Amino acid sequence: MLLVGLTGGIGSGKSTVAALLRQRGAVVVDADVIARQVVEPKTPALAALVDRFGEQILGSNGKLDRAKLAELAFATEESRRALEAITHPAINEEFTRQMLAAPPDAIVICDVPLLAESDQARNRGYPVVIVVESPIEVRLDRLEQRGITREDALRRISAQASDEERRELATILIDNSGDLSALTERVGQVATELEAIRVNSDQAH
Repeated sequence: MLLVGLTGGIGSGKSTVAALLRQRGAVVVDADVIARQVVEPKTPALAALVDRFGEQILGSNGKLDRAKLAELAFATEESRRALEAITHPAINEEFTRQMLAAPPDAIVICDVPLLAESDQARNRGYPVVIVVESPIEVRLDRLEQRGITREDALRRISAQASDEERRELATILIDNSGDLSALTERVGQVATELEAIRVNSDQAH
């Protein structure tokens, strides 16, 4: 098994790269999806959040009201730490479970948006890290097409690690400044490279 960290700033095209690698047979473990799964109704993490922040964080359907939770959890440093103490272990446990469930000869793409920002994510020690990059103007255009205002997009981008910080982690860099066909071609090259690394790694063991 080859574990690969995949990251990139908002609007970089990281999710598209993950989807293209999945099409080529990789197993994708998505941190954002897991973060939603672990706080679904009837989960221990959601029960713990209600204990800490109150039933006001639940919508009328019994599901987590993310906006309300964010409002309460990010009000103080103490409440933010309380949120992380509940959610991070649950996310990490499910992340590990999904990684270990992959076939022994799989290439497992760990899609981690905040790989550069999270000590816990970095400490997983990925043998290969793919960083997806796009120029800021291209990212802003993509985010506007998603309905995110330019002002909000700039605020989100500035809250994340810089391109330079992400680049320091990169084993493989994917430039996504072109169109989808160019990205698909580049991902094809990367998939071939990952398979070669996996085979060499298996032979070394």
